Amino acid sequence: MAGSDSDSGESDNHNMTTISRHIFGDDSDEPIFSISIIENMKEEYGLFVWPCSTVLAEYVWQQRLRFSGANVVELGAGTCLPGLVAAKVGADVTLTDDANRIEVLGMSWGVWDASIFSLQPKIILGADVLYDTSSFDDLFATVKFLLQNSPGSVFITTYHNRSGHHLIEFLMAKWGLKCIKLLDGFSFMPSDKASGLSVNIQLAEIVLNNLQP
Repeated sequence: MAGSDSDSGESDNHNMTTISRHIFGDDSDEPIFSISIIENMKEEYGLFVWPCSTVLAEYVWQQRLRFSGANVVELGAGTCLPGLVAAKVGADVTLTDDANRIEVLGMSWGVWDASIFSLQPKIILGADVLYDTSSFDDLFATVKFLLQNSPGSVFITTYHNRSGHHLIEFLMAKWGLKCIKLLDGFSFMPSDKASGLSVNIQLAEIVLNNLQP
């Protein structure tokens, strides 16, 4: 039975806290596991599992052989669902978010502190990190640095069409990057999970453009 994603959970009417359970598995003999995440819509956007995270986490699961044993960094991790799935399938994962909020590894995009120089990820994950146009350049500067710091690495990101792929293409050209894969989230999501998506989500794999002069 294909893995399903349930948004139902226990709720607290006073503080809007819920627990969402996310299930990963397929029709083979592969082990099935679930991840439960405490969410709170009243506090901050980063405390909710947004659809982009669900789509990226499913992609990580489907690409699990690729992630097994890889060094992975998740940017703007929030509730960390993609990073947690990567860890479950055998990746060595570093979770990062704004340095003002996270205790795992604080990383503010575009800020070059000691923490970023030690990272050499094979795969960089970012779910719904393209939501604030004012931070796009800082994000892409950080992504480019991490890609340069680890030759052969890739940035995998999911985003709403509201971001506009043309704008992302402009930013990639500006920062010397290129897209090597672009997928519609509906094209690889299991039907039971796809039915829960109310928006069109794109997944892009981005690498350094080594042909750039």
